[in-house]
This record gives sequence, structure tokens and C-alpha cells, in this order.
Amino acid sequence: MSFASARRVAIAGSLAIVPLATACSGGEGSAADDPKSSKVSAAPAAGVVAPAKVEVIAGLTGCKAKIRIEADELRQGLCHTKKADYLITTFPEEKYKQTWLDSASVYGGTYLVGSRWVVSAKPELLGSLHEKLGGTIEQLQGIGPTPGS
Repeated sequence: MSFASARRVAIAGSLAIVPLATACSGGEGSAADDPKSSKVSAAPAAGVVAPAKVEVIAGLTGCKAKIRIEADELRQGLCHTKKADYLITTFPEEKYKQTWLDSASVYGGTYLVGSRWVVSAKPELLGSLHEKLGGTIEQLQGIGPTPGS
């Protein structure tokens, strides 16, 4: 086996471990513990776990993001496609993502949430993004009256 072949095998093997490691995390402090959110979870068809970098996540969804926010706590990019516009927000640590979700829960909405990243899009677009990126589709309830009440 050549060096290049051995290297490809090693890289492929290490990439195969990433979804297993993230799938086996404890989930402590997750939205499952929060009565204001509900989750819809399914394994992505592509089996991809996106890294927490706006440009890489955007590339996996077929767009080139325009960076809107560069801050210590988060980076946010806008993707503009024929189907819809959507935001990709990444965080340097999981605690910043959780703070962002807690703040967003006031407004409600549906989000695609992964490890240190969140995609904000129309609910009808989140299904196809979920297939490409993995993560969990989360419905945040919001506060205040609901339509029809």
C-alpha cells in the first residue's frame, strides 16, 4: 500500500468516528430538558456532521456565505439562494450556542442545530439542509399568545 493510499484510509477512518462521537454525547443541558423546545431528529441521508465554520457549512449547502457578524462569541454568515435566504451562525464554544438558543426561544421559530452551529431558515428549507448537514431540527415555542388564542 502506498503512502497516499494509507493516508486516505487513515483519514476516512478518523472521519467515520466523528458522527459516532457526537451521537454518543450525554446531552446534558440539551433542549430535551427544556419544556419550551421540541426536537425532530433523524439521521441525515448523507451521514455528514458539519464542522463549526460558517464557510464550510455554507459550502456543504451549496452557497458562499457573506459574513455579517464577526465577534468573539459568534460568527454569522448570510446565504442567498434561489430557494431562500438563510443564516449560518457558528460559536467557538457550546455554551455560546446555548445562550444564543435561550435568547432565540423568546421569539420562537424553527432552527437546525448542530455542534457549535445553528442554521436559521424557513421551516420548509430546513429538511433539505438537515439531509446535508445533520444536526437536529428544533422548534422553539416563544413567549406570549399563540395564533388563534
